[in-house]
Amino acid sequence: MSHILVVEDEAIIRQSVRRLLQRHNYQVTDVDSLDAAKEQDLTSFDLIISDLRLPGGQGTELVELAGRTPVLIMTSYASLRSAVDAMKMGAVDYIAKPFDHEEMVKAVKRILTESELSSKPAETDNLREEVNKEYPHNNIIGSCEPMLLLFKKINKVAPTDATVLIQGESGTGKELVAKALHEQSRRSAAPLISVNCAAIPETLIESELFGHEKGAFTGANAMRQGLVEAADGGTLFLDEIGELPLEAQARLLRVLQEGEIRRVGSVQSKQVDVRLVAATHRNLKDLASRGEFREDLYYRLNVVELHLPPLRERGDDVVEIANAMLARACEKMHQAPMHFTDEALQTISQYQWPGNVRELENAVERAVILADDDEIPASILGVDLSPDRYISPSMKEHLAEADQFRPTDSQPQQGDLSLDDYFVHFVLENEQNMTETDLARKLGISRKSLWERRQRLGIPRRKGK
Repeated sequence: MSHILVVEDEAIIRQSVRRLLQRHNYQVTDVDSLDAAKEQDLTSFDLIISDLRLPGGQGTELVELAGRTPVLIMTSYASLRSAVDAMKMGAVDYIAKPFDHEEMVKAVKRILTESELSSKPAETDNLREEVNKEYPHNNIIGSCEPMLLLFKKINKVAPTDATVLIQGESGTGKELVAKALHEQSRRSAAPLISVNCAAIPETLIESELFGHEKGAFTGANAMRQGLVEAADGGTLFLDEIGELPLEAQARLLRVLQEGEIRRVGSVQSKQVDVRLVAATHRNLKDLASRGEFREDLYYRLNVVELHLPPLRERGDDVVEIANAMLARACEKMHQAPMHFTDEALQTISQYQWPGNVRELENAVERAVILADDDEIPASILGVDLSPDRYISPSMKEHLAEADQFRPTDSQPQQGDLSLDDYFVHFVLENEQNMTETDLARKLGISRKSLWERRQRLGIPRRKGK
């Protein structure tokens, strides 16, 4: 059982974090000040979760004292600059208040897993040797532990006809995984048909996927074969399947259940033999619970799930990928071989890459074009390491709204937000996408308490909510 130290001076937050972690079978010790934390044997813990600002000093002081024990910093949205500085000092990550319980648990699990792996370099080296020897990569670059395990899973599931759901953030390379599954399957000689569901207008998606008969609708001047039928005998890759309209989802479900399609405007069905691989950056289970995605289709899709980690969680892979992209970009643009400066490599390693591999590729190509010689400095990568880079435009807008609606005599100092300020920011950030009931449940209060706090803090309800 992992032992976690929680350092937080706000009793409500400290007790909430402790109970949350204990419910997930972690052993927890909690203290309310920096001095109390220093009295502990910090190296004996598996993880330290500390508030940024504590009585007696900064939580970042624990980073050096903790040795190899990872430190997760808790901070407010207005203190992100200090949080990023904390990461530069060695904190493993930060989490913004008010945080969702699921978000905290996921962060803790990820950090503990990464810490355990880093303490077993020999095992990781053995895994790398095994994968490089026995499992093809299909031009996917990666040597971190999550990618090595992914290569093994691809090798196991590819020879089967099992439906695969690839999950990962936008730009992580989900289509490369789909190609690897196809190329290692018994269907490799047949076509791989790739479809981006988000790129096809909703009015045309059924016709594009399933085809149509002549005269089925205005403009249907001839019979047309759909993309599902075109993939017969091969693999159909549906990217961004979370954007598929509900009507098309029902048709796709029949393909998976019965192995048949019916063109738009037709009364006859046709048998097809298609292996389906789907991908999404959205949480389909949450969409299904809200009625935005068919639950029966979700369970049909989720036979085998593959998760692609974001670039920021892949360690040294980012440098390996950047160098490979640099060589490819030079060849593509008929340039002599180029290289990154040490400062550029450090910037590439430190940046969070919210656009993942796609953003990295664009940055590398731009640098090759702008470089004056064969050396690429950090200044032309177009990468912004300032903390504001990690605050979304919507959050900046909501922070401004919070200042507008909050009484002037209660304006907090930057980086010194109270729980009321956390409440204001959370409500303004989420009220467009959540009902009052959902907001209250996430905040751990009743609808009546939510209404009372809105009145006290001057937060107007948006129309329609």
